[in-house]
Amino acid sequence: MQLTFLGTGSAMPTGDRMQTGLLLEKPDSRLLVDCGSGVLHTLARTDVGYEGVDTVLLTHHHLDHVNDLLPLLKARWLAGEEHLTVVGPTGTKGLVTDLLDVHEYLQDRVDLTLREVDVGSFEVAGFDVDAIETRHSMPGLAYKFDDDLAFSADTEAFAGMGEFADGCDVLVHDCSFPDDVDVSNHPTPTQLGESLAGVDVDELYLTHLYPHTEGNHREMQASIEQHFDGHVAFARDGLVVETE
Repeated sequence: MQLTFLGTGSAMPTGDRMQTGLLLEKPDSRLLVDCGSGVLHTLARTDVGYEGVDTVLLTHHHLDHVNDLLPLLKARWLAGEEHLTVVGPTGTKGLVTDLLDVHEYLQDRVDLTLREVDVGSFEVAGFDVDAIETRHSMPGLAYKFDDDLAFSADTEAFAGMGEFADGCDVLVHDCSFPDDVDVSNHPTPTQLGESLAGVDVDELYLTHLYPHTEGNHREMQASIEQHFDGHVAFARDGLVVETE
């Protein structure tokens, strides 16, 4: 599986990081996970492009994870693509329907499929997916793909996430702030490291990075490495990672 980070930033833009988006690819399968502001632009820079991925899987409905949904729909329509599937937790159908009520001219431009999923196992766009609930200010889901790659989405650190990702080659985890920021709904590095103690994951990529993290990467990494034995790296827009 190939993972391309399309957006590694947060709801506070820096100009260097787009909001959340991941592109997953296998030989015959492509999936976009979340679609925050700017993701359409970074997707256009890939070989796949917005023409080449027709399924979006949402983790939750905060703006910085869904902002580019309708721009994606419009771009695919203008490019002559006829289909788009949007999958996500409860409320996804209502979210997209309400957005289209505001932008009526986009209704019926593509063959749109809306699907809601919950905790458990299911298939999306050729990927076997497992889902657990996150701990965030809005209900959401974390996902594991083909038992190989896990994505925490936005969440506080908790032991269940480590258990969920145990045995994966790659874990992509929210690490929004350094340790000196008092925050809820997102983890600090120390909290994240403690939650992953003893977890068998080869590579941990930190994402959903607020401006507060700039200049603090080394100390954040060190805080995690006090507890977690795998490789720790900061994700960046455009980074490509291959899993075995």
